[in-house]
Amino acid sequence: MSSYVRTRPLKTLVRFEVWNRKLHFYLGLYFLFFLWLFSLTGLLLNHGQWAIGQAANLRRETRYEQAIQTPIGDTDSARARDLMRQLNMVGEIDWPASQPLRHLDFNVSRPRDANQVRVDLDGKRASIQHFDNSGLATFRIFHTFSGSRFNAATTERDWMVTTVWVVAMDALSAGLIVMVLSSYYMWYRLEAKRRLGIIALAAGTVSCAAFCVGFL
Repeated sequence: MSSYVRTRPLKTLVRFEVWNRKLHFYLGLYFLFFLWLFSLTGLLLNHGQWAIGQAANLRRETRYEQAIQTPIGDTDSARARDLMRQLNMVGEIDWPASQPLRHLDFNVSRPRDANQVRVDLDGKRASIQHFDNSGLATFRIFHTFSGSRFNAATTERDWMVTTVWVVAMDALSAGLIVMVLSSYYMWYRLEAKRRLGIIALAAGTVSCAAFCVGFL
């Protein structure tokens, strides 16, 4: 009985270490291309003076008008979605600071393109300013596209694709936390590497703290 009691914690520890390694490996493989995506788009955001960064700023603008039917809906959001259906648009809705009388103005955006829609409800006409992003611009926008703005915390997401994308980014954040914690554990178990690991951990902590204080 006593032998069983002693070996049980050991078996549990071995099982935990096996699953810890598996989790670390397979989370890394799953998130590999997400990490590449955010690394490369981060470079484009940080180095706009590079030739490839300047190419990521290119987009084509067109303007046109289109007749519309009176939008249906009990709210501005519902009417805007009806107008998007009429104009064959998809994406996230963004509202201007103010609405002119008898107008319904809104913006529609997604990584590939964006539209500024100005609707004359009495005249039943929509004026659209359309922006087509280049391939590199589309790629870069993935880094920041979330369907909400930092200065409008109550903004709701209107496009299902954005919601799925945000859930994937939340999963990436959680997965990276799990991977880092599992790395701490694997490092701690390697007694020969503890001193070097402590130095690296301390250097990273001090560097991060210095940035946090410096930006205050």
